[in-house]
Amino acid sequence: MDTHSQFFRIPRKDIAFFKFIFESFEGMAVVRTKDPQEAIVELMIAPGWEQEVEAVLEGLRKEIEIEKIT
Repeated sequence: MDTHSQFFRIPRKDIAFFKFIFESFEGMAVVRTKDPQEAIVELMIAPGWEQEVEAVLEGLRKEIEIEKIT
């Protein structure tokens, strides 16, 4: 399975919450902390889940600060 990655900076205190939310949707995505000091996480998205991931991100942005890193 070929995933594609997106990177985000989120508040350090919210990393576990972010990870929990995405990994609760089995098969959607895997979250990996790339840099805990800078609070950068990698979201590895499974093929076919892109629209759902965007919907989850939109909802999460109402709860926590999420900055997409290009």
